Amino acid sequence: MGNPVFDITGLRFGFGSHTVVNGLDLKIEPGHFYGIVGPNGCGKSTLLMLMMGYYQATEGHILFDGREISKYSRRHLARKMALVPQDFTINFDFSVRDIVMMGRYPYLPRFATPSREEVEKGGAIMSEMGIATLGGRSVLALSGGEKQRVVFARALAQDTPVLLLDEATSNMDIHHTLHTLDRVTQRVLAGRTAIGVFHDLNLAAMYCDRMVFMAKGRILTRGETSEVFCEDMIEKTFRVRGRVIAHPFAAGKQVVFQKQSML
Repeated sequence: MGNPVFDITGLRFGFGSHTVVNGLDLKIEPGHFYGIVGPNGCGKSTLLMLMMGYYQATEGHILFDGREISKYSRRHLARKMALVPQDFTINFDFSVRDIVMMGRYPYLPRFATPSREEVEKGGAIMSEMGIATLGGRSVLALSGGEKQRVVFARALAQDTPVLLLDEATSNMDIHHTLHTLDRVTQRVLAGRTAIGVFHDLNLAAMYCDRMVFMAKGRILTRGETSEVFCEDMIEKTFRVRGRVIAHPFAAGKQVVFQKQSML
C-alpha cells in the first residue's frame, strides 16, 4: 500500500456562522473507488470542493501527495485531479468537441492549438463515452443527461490519477449510469483513485470498494464496503430502516427499504 493520496486532519469549514465540515479526519488510499454517502447538507460536496482546493479550510490540513493542497497551482492540480460536478451550467455556444477538449488544456502551452495527438485523445474519450456523434452539436442543445456525459468525458480527457465525482450520474438514465461507472472502475483497476459522492446507496455499494458515511459535517465511519455497508450504519446515518442483503446478481451488498408509512 502506498502513501495516502489525501491525508485530511482536523478539517473545519463553513459559510458565515454555519459550519459545514466540522473536525473531519480522513485518509484516501490510492487505487480504490471511495463512495461518500450521507444526508443532504452533511458536507459531502463541500468536502470535495475542499479537496479540489476550491475552498480554503478554516482549520485543519489537507495533504495531497504529502503536500498542502494550497501549495499547488491550479494548473498543476488540473494535471492531478479532475472533477465531474453535480451541476454544469454554461451559457456559451461551445460544441461538444470543444468542451471535451478543454480537458486537455492543462497539458498545452498557453494559447497553443491542440495537436493531432491531443485531438485523437479527445476523440477516443468521446467514443468511449458514446458521444462521438454529438461532437459538432452545441452543448446548449443537449439534454441534461447528455450534458453530464460530455462533462464526464471532459474529466476523463484530463487523464488524471485522481477523479472526483459529485453526484456525477444524477441526470443519466440507468444504461448510461452503469456504462459510466464501469469506465471509472476500469481506471481504478488500472491503479487510479476515484472518490464519488452518491445519493443512491445501492450504486455506491455496487461500484465502490470503500465507503465513507457522513453526518453533520463529520465522518461516522469509513472502511471496506463489505464491512461498513450494514443496516445499523444506514439507520444511524439516514434515520431509516433497511435490510442489507448480499445479492448475487449485483455481485455485492444491496439495501431495500420499508415504506415510512409501514413503520
